Amino acid sequence: QVQVVESGGGLVQAGGSLRLSCTASGLTFDVYGMAWFRQAPGKEREGVSSIAWSGANAYYADSVKGRFAIAKDNRKNTLYLQMNNMKPEDTAVYYCAAARSPYLTPPRGVGDVGYWGQGTQVTVSS
Repeated sequence: QVQVVESGGGLVQAGGSLRLSCTASGLTFDVYGMAWFRQAPGKEREGVSSIAWSGANAYYADSVKGRFAIAKDNRKNTLYLQMNNMKPEDTAVYYCAAARSPYLTPPRGVGDVGYWGQGTQVTVSS
């Protein structure tokens, strides 16, 4: 059974930083593309960043480009999202996601996701 678990959310002031972590078990982590999504109240879930199964070829939404960095450590079966210079509009529940199958292009839309984490709340105060 696949389990995806996020950690690292919390409350931060505008301009501050947070690092989210995600571990995945029950799948061969080093051959799965991974991604971070977020969902703010009253809004649809949106892709934030994704990374290829090898740890290369990262993608970022325009709203976070230059502020967020995704990393995949295949030795530790862990995905990270470093969030810097955070803004109140970054407030959302952040979800870690794995692709539907090994070696696929990493998820960019919700339809590309095979496995979801339970989400972690990130709140940025102004």
